Amino acid sequence: MKTKAVRIYGTNDLRLEEFELPRIGDDEILARVISDSICMSSHKLAMQGNKHKRVRQDLAACPIIIGHEFCGELVEVGATWKSQFKAGDKFAIQPALNAPGEDGKATLWSPGYSYQHIGGDATYIIIPKEVMEMGCLLEYNADSFYLGSLAEPISCIVGAYHAQYHTRGGSYAHQMGIAEGGSLALLAAAGPMGLGAIDYAVHNPRKPKLLVVTDIDDARLRRAASIFSPAEAAKFGVRLEYVNTGNMTDPAAGLRELNGGKLYDDVFVFAPVKPVVEMGDKLLGGDGCLNFFAGPTDPAFSVTFNFYNVHYESHHIVGTSGGNTDDLKESIAMMAAKQINPSALVTHVGGLNTVPETTINLDKIPGGKKLIYTHKNLPLTAIADFAEKGKTDPFWKTLADITAQSKQLWCKEAEDYLLKNAPGI
Repeated sequence: MKTKAVRIYGTNDLRLEEFELPRIGDDEILARVISDSICMSSHKLAMQGNKHKRVRQDLAACPIIIGHEFCGELVEVGATWKSQFKAGDKFAIQPALNAPGEDGKATLWSPGYSYQHIGGDATYIIIPKEVMEMGCLLEYNADSFYLGSLAEPISCIVGAYHAQYHTRGGSYAHQMGIAEGGSLALLAAAGPMGLGAIDYAVHNPRKPKLLVVTDIDDARLRRAASIFSPAEAAKFGVRLEYVNTGNMTDPAAGLRELNGGKLYDDVFVFAPVKPVVEMGDKLLGGDGCLNFFAGPTDPAFSVTFNFYNVHYESHHIVGTSGGNTDDLKESIAMMAAKQINPSALVTHVGGLNTVPETTINLDKIPGGKKLIYTHKNLPLTAIADFAEKGKTDPFWKTLADITAQSKQLWCKEAEDYLLKNAPGI
């Protein structure tokens, strides 16, 4: 079986290649990837090359397939797994395997970082035994593939919410999750992951009473409000406020005023920016919990934090990097039940041909998630540009017409049309 895949050979050395996959063993599964969304973590991998902690062998000698937010169909199932899986099943992957190494300790090895034959930016892959042994090959029953590619980033959000904790006076037992019926501030949160966090806050069973979302970009805030409106949030008992803190002389004071002069129970920080983290510190009330969600690229990133309040006001700090398998299963189940719709995360679509350049320059390309259809040859194109391109190309005009019916969001109908009509790679 031949595959086309994007492999990394070193720092910013990504190559789209065609090569032969070996025959699968009894304990492996051959799969067809349909979609993959490009994660900023893959950009960091490209920047760091062999220095990345998830790289297990010299990349020049053993190039690996990149991409870890993927969804597809099983093609051939090895004998070991025939009682659990069958050809034609749709699947999603939990890339954080935590599989044991030779010393028995959990490793950082992960599809998209560590393996030669499995990664999201490929047409066909071989799923190794440890993915199944760790319970990380997941049944996927939603009606579109792209949502399966968004399940992993959504699981990061779910995991962050589950990592929050609070205590009660006289007890050291942790009450996990955000303060139910409390106040929640999402700082610098009008980007793609922030949008997912808004969706989950409003629609998951454990809700805040007040949800404040900040950013310094009016256009991003307007887009967020058009997708997740305060009126819609109110139907679920959540008062949702969007605030541009760039227009405020004292953002922390202004946000406290929105909360009736009170401090906040939970604060999430979605940008590794010193003033934003420090503002989050100033917003925390007694027994408040701050989640540093944003992953900095600088290993020496640090800020000033009030440890007087950590001691006397029981302020808590947590950081999460990815979700676990239960978080991913919850994400898939909520999407399949249409309780959440992470379509708002997607702002661009493209084919496998665009992956090397897009991954290397991801930090310079505005917008949200870049969704890749791995069997297609398409330029990376923003949904907002479909109509303009449609003036001269009927393919893009049809996609523009479809997405116009869904608030300019990617959707199943758009995916179905693209899979049927876009040129192959």
